[in-house]
Amino acid sequence: MSRRRGCLRLGLKVAGAVSLVSIAVVAWKWATWPDVAALASSNPRTTAFIERYKAAERRAGRTPHVQWTPVSYGQISPHLKRAVLVAEDIDFFDHHGFATDELEIALKEAWEERTAPRGASTITQQLAKNLWLSPSRNPLRKLEETILTVQLEHALGKRRILELYLNVVELGPGIYGVEAASRRYFGEPASELGERQAAELAASLSRPSTWHPGVDRRGYQKRVELILRRMDKAQFLWKQI
Repeated sequence: MSRRRGCLRLGLKVAGAVSLVSIAVVAWKWATWPDVAALASSNPRTTAFIERYKAAERRAGRTPHVQWTPVSYGQISPHLKRAVLVAEDIDFFDHHGFATDELEIALKEAWEERTAPRGASTITQQLAKNLWLSPSRNPLRKLEETILTVQLEHALGKRRILELYLNVVELGPGIYGVEAASRRYFGEPASELGERQAAELAASLSRPSTWHPGVDRRGYQKRVELILRRMDKAQFLWKQI
């Protein structure tokens, strides 16, 4: 009997400790949760992915050099907007942050390219991850991404979400946003990019550390051509962007 009581007391202590830890975690998350609505009128000062890159550079004994120049929606070429949409989330303007059709599209692309399928996250989900989260796929991180995606869609308009995404996405080692990438690879602002240049930048999104304009890799070049073909077919995007 005494042994059972001892086990019961131990179980209650463990349960109490777990409850306290859970409450502490929830409280910490609540206190540090991002102010999503603030992005309606102001740009982020940094992102989780930029800070992760800086930390990795410091660990390697290097001084981190980040190229990042946010610009307004109107300063981004419509060709570039179209290229990114057909590459990452062609139904962006028609869904509310989540799109089950993206998985089917990703698998179809993988079959055409003879490569592993890309992630099927929407642009809104990718923005949440880039701004505040890690690349991890653990359940808690995915739950946070889901909540932040809903908040982004509720607080911001579609064009603002797309503008933010285009301004923070990684497009090469230490290169973030389409303006910095455009000037780095083409020597001109993002507003001046033509269709092929736009496709070359959009093709970088799936593998930004190794795929970028000027790279000769077959997989990258096939991706560029696929994006150009999809841009040609998706004429309806002109009315949405």
